[in-house]
Amino acid sequence: MAPTQPPLDTLVPPYIRKIEAYVPSKPDDVLRSMYHTSSLVRMNNNENVIGPPQKSIEAIMNFTPERAAIYPNGDSYHLRHRLSEVFRHPACSFLIGNGANEVITFVIKTFCQKGDNIITTDKTFAVYEWAAGFSGVEARLVPLKDHAFDEEAMIGAIDGRTKVIFICNPNNPTGTYWSEARLRSFLRRVDGRQIVVVDEAYAEFVDQPDYPEGMNLISEFPNLVVFRTFSKMYGLAALRIGYLAGNRNLVDIIRRTCIVYSVNTLAQEAALGALADDGSHIRRTRELVRASKEFLISELDRMNLPWIAGEGNFVVIRLPVSDTLVYRRLMAKGYMVRTMTGFRFPNHIRVTLHDLPVMEGFVQALRSSIA
Repeated sequence: MAPTQPPLDTLVPPYIRKIEAYVPSKPDDVLRSMYHTSSLVRMNNNENVIGPPQKSIEAIMNFTPERAAIYPNGDSYHLRHRLSEVFRHPACSFLIGNGANEVITFVIKTFCQKGDNIITTDKTFAVYEWAAGFSGVEARLVPLKDHAFDEEAMIGAIDGRTKVIFICNPNNPTGTYWSEARLRSFLRRVDGRQIVVVDEAYAEFVDQPDYPEGMNLISEFPNLVVFRTFSKMYGLAALRIGYLAGNRNLVDIIRRTCIVYSVNTLAQEAALGALADDGSHIRRTRELVRASKEFLISELDRMNLPWIAGEGNFVVIRLPVSDTLVYRRLMAKGYMVRTMTGFRFPNHIRVTLHDLPVMEGFVQALRSSIA
């Protein structure tokens, strides 16, 4: 007799049962067919519309098919040593992951167990909350204050089971940031009792004199972990590569949860190419973002649409109607945006900034979609 099949629910932890799986958007060809449009501009994922830096493009073009049969370097040796040269920390202070999502999970798995909690805000990058949830860890969500992280409320949420605090700086989706003085003050108040993660995914977009360079604070605060990514400014989102940095002893502990061989060779070499850029790629991108943001904000003011626009290559727009309705209407016109109700911004959309011709077309499409 065949063994009895156990009820699936008895094998699934309770914290997994209550999680709804993330459903990614469909491929472009499927979406164009669904919405009967011949073109589709993606304005939903904060990608760099300029693409990768030239040295990254060269690395991609020089990758021969035969090399696909060879495993990548398991700990991104050359990339870690290049980061060491750039930021002047030992190579062992860096840990490379398959996108920022993976290194977020590394940190939670390293420091949190059943009954522990993390602290972040209610309107930020959702993966902090998701990764805690599927790890069986409570995510304490402190409301934003003036669209920014509220340090007083975050300090007040700490208890004896708080292990990690996540700060997105600048914040996605509001673009607000903590100055160096504000971040230093917070780190001093935490006083090493918790791990403080500062996610700088959009750091390269910021051109403000008081913006903190998290990498410079690692030596001073041994409980600080800094996240960076090659997906945003450096246009390598499809290759999925990000990294964390911290005190070498701290990173050595996190490395125990690291999944080796998860970062492919092409991603490692394209990232090395990005670090070889002379700064022109960042300047070009900042100029495009600045011009497009100024144009979009002026047009939104003409339409009497409230907006949130800080640092980063995106703007959040409050709509007079349902965000899902406007999403469908914009899709039919060939523009894909991010609906924000699921991110606790009901009837808002987040728009990734493109070059001016695309922004002009988007504004026309948005105007007709809310009429």
